Amino acid sequence: MPLAVFDLDGTLVSSAEDLISTLNYVLKTEGLEEVEVAPFRPWVGFGAKKLMEKGFAANELETTAEQLDALLPKFLDHYEQHMTVETRLFDGARQALDDLIAHDWTLAVCTNKSTRLTGPLLEKLEIEHLFAAVVAGDTYAKAKPHAEPLLGAIQTAGGTIETSVMVGDTSTDINAARAADVPVIAVDFGYSPAPIQDLKPDHIISHFDELFGAIKTLLPEQ
Repeated sequence: MPLAVFDLDGTLVSSAEDLISTLNYVLKTEGLEEVEVAPFRPWVGFGAKKLMEKGFAANELETTAEQLDALLPKFLDHYEQHMTVETRLFDGARQALDDLIAHDWTLAVCTNKSTRLTGPLLEKLEIEHLFAAVVAGDTYAKAKPHAEPLLGAIQTAGGTIETSVMVGDTSTDINAARAADVPVIAVDFGYSPAPIQDLKPDHIISHFDELFGAIKTLLPEQ
């Protein structure tokens, strides 16, 4: 059974605007200046604490781990209530998922987003029913780039390493796939701070209408 495992933010879902809007909410409540979306897009895939750290740095302030821990509930509470104001699936993503299912592929999600946020986001986007497994950042003891969550998603969905492929947008996804010995496709429209070609995924796509062809290139017998 062939299986495609997808990252969420920056891969299937364009979520930068809502996440950075939440960052700006936190900054504003702390008496700091808000930030523009574009310079912060590359940090969206690295979690709320990294976003807040960068937001404070833009205000020429350093943060401690304790400060970030204390601010995290404020960030998560606000984001949970506003996670789909502007968030949407990337162009062609839903059609690509439907096409894979029509060709007897099974789908899974493997994200570092928390369980608290992942399930509601999938439901709000009306795609939760498409996935045989959903692994979040806190499902296992370790998150990506460790292999454990990706391997867990494959096992839960009933797939095998030999017939699975990972689709992501950053080094976190690529390194997780490498650790799990799974081929990896990277999108070039996501949130990677580094040029995606420099990370050497097995294949790069610029639109979801290229996905099925890329997958068949990597797993021609599936």
